Amino acid sequence: MEKSLMLLQVFLAGVIAWLSDRLGILFPMLGLLCTLMIVDYFTGMAASKTEAIDHPGDPAYGWNSAKGAKGILKKFGYLCVTAAGIVLDYVVMVAAGQLGFEIRRNVFFGLLVTAWYILNELLSITENAGRMGAPVPKWLVKYIAVLKSKIDDKGSEE
Repeated sequence: MEKSLMLLQVFLAGVIAWLSDRLGILFPMLGLLCTLMIVDYFTGMAASKTEAIDHPGDPAYGWNSAKGAKGILKKFGYLCVTAAGIVLDYVVMVAAGQLGFEIRRNVFFGLLVTAWYILNELLSITENAGRMGAPVPKWLVKYIAVLKSKIDDKGSEE
């Protein structure tokens, strides 16, 4: 049993090293995005529970499985769009190479999409905290929204 666990750890370490080599800066960004997605999901559930306590008997408030499933599917959609950005980066690099152009960046669209979704998750987490009754500085929400907007603008300029 101990040997199989060690082999699994070595295999996972190899996969992580390979992905890190292939994706570069995008690898830790994707890890951060996945972590924030989980945090957002749980803060959303906590916020819904808080609202249900504050509004007993009102079916418009509270957590239900349909809302939870919709949230999970939305996050799966985030990952699909992120994957599309990564594939687009690869296609642009290969096409440019075939046409004789040298592109010095191997990550652009995937990184922009990932950063945009990270900011989206941060906004959602701060909104959830506010729904739970935590005081959220307005400047923080505004700053995250401005950064998200700048990424939108940067992506449309290119």
